[in-house]
Amino acid sequence: MTSIAVTGATGQLGQLVIAQLKQQVDHKNIIALVRNPAKAAALGVSARQGDYAQPEALEAALTGVNTLVLISSSEVGQRAAQHANVIQAAKNNGVQHIIYTSLLHADSSPLSLAQEHRATEADLKASGIAYTILRNGWYTENYLGALGTALEHGALIGSAAQGRIASATRQDFAEAIVKVATGTGHANTTYELAGDTAWTLSDLAAEVSSQSGKNVVYTDLPEAEYAKALAGFGLPEGLAAAIASWDVGAAQGALYSDDRTLSRLIGRPTTPLKQAVADALQAL
Repeated sequence: MTSIAVTGATGQLGQLVIAQLKQQVDHKNIIALVRNPAKAAALGVSARQGDYAQPEALEAALTGVNTLVLISSSEVGQRAAQHANVIQAAKNNGVQHIIYTSLLHADSSPLSLAQEHRATEADLKASGIAYTILRNGWYTENYLGALGTALEHGALIGSAAQGRIASATRQDFAEAIVKVATGTGHANTTYELAGDTAWTLSDLAAEVSSQSGKNVVYTDLPEAEYAKALAGFGLPEGLAAAIASWDVGAAQGALYSDDRTLSRLIGRPTTPLKQAVADALQAL
């Protein structure tokens, strides 16, 4: 019996992965690894306590697991050590395949996020376990969360200039994870995953204007000014500075790719910006 475990299963991406897996695999063979199993009841699968930062708990959580979906930790700055804990526990338990969600062009990306992903990729390759590295591009949702504020003020702000962002939705990336977890021929492979059609923040503002009937204009700010604005919205200063720096990276091409591996992997075009914006506006 093949068991597939998913870390961070109650997170935004993890929940989508579990839902997709349940359409492909008997739910009895799916394990949600979470910090608090009680919060995973709605997932409809077995849940085990599996905290990235607690090696002993991970050892027990990975017992009997064949395939592990290692969704990267949300704790930037602690990821490399946390992922190393998971990989070691997987090795100790005889896990046969690890699928890891990395970052687009992680080996060469100027984004500050890339360093920890590079470290984890190296740990995976040194582990002796079969791996598949999914270098995920930006989630379209990363920008859609600001639509309410953009509509209120008639402005979308950032520091990405006219950098092209080849994003895809979390649903797109979740489907890719499940294709790899339930398929064959993906061992010891690295995939660069991005949306089919790139867009700029000016394009996003125009799309929001078109669909909402309200005029929204993209305003490009210097990095420090954008970070200050984000902090003014209540974000911690460190996070605000990091987000602003990622936008600058986008301006430098860090979030662009014309690789169609993602759409080939999921067997359909990635979700277009127009549809993602429509869904986000409907949810407001």
